Amino acid sequence: MSEPTRTQDSVRKQITVAAPRERAFKVFTEQFGSWWPKEYSIGEADMADFVVEPRAGGRWYELGVDGSECETGRVLAYEPPDRLVLAWHLNGEWRYDPDPAHASEVEVRFVADGEGRTRVELEHRHFERHGAGAPSVRGAVESPQGWGHCLAAYAARFEA
Repeated sequence: MSEPTRTQDSVRKQITVAAPRERAFKVFTEQFGSWWPKEYSIGEADMADFVVEPRAGGRWYELGVDGSECETGRVLAYEPPDRLVLAWHLNGEWRYDPDPAHASEVEVRFVADGEGRTRVELEHRHFERHGAGAPSVRGAVESPQGWGHCLAAYAARFEA
């Protein structure tokens, strides 16, 4: 896994997994709740699952053990097995803000990297849209417990 790259307004991470692109994309999107760290739940109830609806315009949200839903954002692009773009609607206090003008973006690309391997490239950008919460969001996602930790949990799904 590489260190984050600082550009004007983005954090980049990448990891290589032992799976072809189709499977890598499917596990990332259709099985999001199987690898997303449960301790990163922001819902009132414990997290039972994390759902990415498989279409542009869909939602991505936590499903609580009590059946409650906790919004995270919207799916901006769903292009299997190449890329996924998500709108991150969580503000600096980790609360959902429905205004699309206040959402940063997470783009994930799936690039073939030899036989049976995929490089997963993640870019989280447009933090400035969070206004005063921008430093909090950016700091969290680029910290050692941020996207690097989440991608390591994702990659571990392929080691079992």
